[in-house]
Amino acid sequence: MSTERTEHISSRRARHHPLAPPSWLLNGLKPSAAPIPWAAVARASVALAVPLAVGFALDEPEYGALASMGALAGVIGDTADAYRMRVLNIAVPQLFGAVGVALGTLVYGQGWLAVGALTLVALVSGMISSIGTVASVSGLLLLLNAVIGAGLPLPRPWWIAPVLLTAGGLFVLALTLLGWPLRRRQPERTAVADTYRALADALEAAGGPGDLYDARRQEVTRAINHAYDLILGRRARVHGRSPSLVRLLAQLNVVIPLVEAAPAAHLRGRPLPPEIPAAVRELADAVEEGRTAAPVLDLPAAHTPAERAVDAALRHAAKIVHVAEPDLHNVDDRLGRPAALRVRARRAVRDMMLSRASWRYGLRLALCIGIAQSLVSVIEVERSYWIALTVTFVLKPDFGSVFSRAVLRALGTAGGLVVAAAVLAEVPRGWWDVPVMVVLAGLIPAFSVKGYAFQTAAITPVILLLSDLLNHQGFDLIRPRLLDSLIGCAITLVFGYLLWPESWRTRIGDRLADTVDDAARYVERAFAPVPDEAGLAAARTARLQARRRIYRDLSGVRSEFQRALTEPPPTGARAAAWWPLVVAVERIVDATTAARVRVNHGAPPPPAEEVESIARQLHRLAGRVRTSTVPVRVDAEPEAAAASVLAPVHQEIAAALAIARPES
Repeated sequence: MSTERTEHISSRRARHHPLAPPSWLLNGLKPSAAPIPWAAVARASVALAVPLAVGFALDEPEYGALASMGALAGVIGDTADAYRMRVLNIAVPQLFGAVGVALGTLVYGQGWLAVGALTLVALVSGMISSIGTVASVSGLLLLLNAVIGAGLPLPRPWWIAPVLLTAGGLFVLALTLLGWPLRRRQPERTAVADTYRALADALEAAGGPGDLYDARRQEVTRAINHAYDLILGRRARVHGRSPSLVRLLAQLNVVIPLVEAAPAAHLRGRPLPPEIPAAVRELADAVEEGRTAAPVLDLPAAHTPAERAVDAALRHAAKIVHVAEPDLHNVDDRLGRPAALRVRARRAVRDMMLSRASWRYGLRLALCIGIAQSLVSVIEVERSYWIALTVTFVLKPDFGSVFSRAVLRALGTAGGLVVAAAVLAEVPRGWWDVPVMVVLAGLIPAFSVKGYAFQTAAITPVILLLSDLLNHQGFDLIRPRLLDSLIGCAITLVFGYLLWPESWRTRIGDRLADTVDDAARYVERAFAPVPDEAGLAAARTARLQARRRIYRDLSGVRSEFQRALTEPPPTGARAAAWWPLVVAVERIVDATTAARVRVNHGAPPPPAEEVESIARQLHRLAGRVRTSTVPVRVDAEPEAAAASVLAPVHQEIAAALAIARPES
């Protein structure tokens, strides 16, 4: 049983008192250990305080508040590393936000017309959120600003608010791009170097405790995914082949053989010599510093197939990392170069329109926004734009569990209101708002990395302070805002969660079963016979692509399970029951990769019948996962002889089949 599973059971047993908070809530309230991004803190303070100061200087505090609201959206959206992605994450959503606030301003005070308009905007917002990260933030800002425009008395004529909000967002973008001339390629280079460092940590753990190695191997997968996303995404926008990007891609590609050799080294059962992880860390420094001097490797002699695989991969990586000008036309993209932007845009729109999941989420969001806005139209709720605002923030499944987000937002809002109450009660309106905004704005990125409840607590007083500059309600804002937040969370839980079975009847079993089937196909692909020498390169490329895809899928499955663990029963309990099998499938894929590496370096290949037997077992396991609600113990013994190169794969499959039913 893995350490993660043991810790989960221990924590569940430790909670005896019936009034003790549930574990999923405690996990959500536990602050992350992520470091505070001090550069983002300084940028947020400047971005939100300067427009406010300009507004007071021009005796137009409402204009300053609107520009600061636009800057707030830019600060929240500035989450990428590469400058290209930061431009997209800030600039594109600002355009959608401008459209949203214009539509909201035009229907302000129009009763049922506002209900219909916001419901339609919510449908569009929800559907485009399924396209990708930038589209998700764009959809959020489209609806968010439409709600603000329809709920607050913004300056007239109608075009002033879109212009000021966009100006605030572009101010954040300008501050963000100040470092571009000096750090143009630094994010991509750092991502590649971090991949080498994560791999060095994994190689250092190889042969030691399985849980430690598994955790570090997952870090390697995340680092590779991130680096490939940055570099291949950048190349999709570069005409021709950029030498600097080609060099980074070559340096990233040669880490793949080392990644494949790591499971084989781990299965040796004894640690690698310390010279090997040290050499990989030296390569990481060379990548980050752009060094081209010829390396000097002092590595121990290699004897076994696993040792030869690590040695050969490390020597080849050292050679490529230090090449100043790689062949521009001889660098493989591994996963394939992305299609042109217009092609991907057409494909994304088509997939969105034909996707049932996209329509379901759009309809869920539209229903909740329609109910929230109808409540405002039928029942007099003072300054109740906050209800729809709460629904917009909470009902974002791609941002996390809807149920836990609703609860955490209510708690975070309550905490933020305490701060807002002190500010609105004690700080006089006027120039004193500027230094207060410097402090409050800086807390947003500092608290955002700690968790959703902390982010909500930081954003709430900022929004209330800016709202007060628009409607001049002062301390009287506090109590209605808390009530509005609770109403919005209740609408989301009932009409956006409980009424949609797929949101609380977990589908994680189906997703896991698909991954087990993919593992079976990966085993078949890894040991498929090659008819002739000409097909060796193509077969190797196909294996690499299959391995990359399944590790990426496993990373997605792990993230989905971790999200499900934050749900209340039955979803959270079911995810906890299946969690050990997620770890088991990862180890099956690792063992398969290790076996392929050993064959490449001299071990005898397995017979076709043994490969087919493993594939059949995995397909049967996938079928069992699809038809079960909880894992059921099935006693199984490894079928292979100890001398078989696939013996570790058989052992991992037996372990997967022998997962016990969880405690009731």
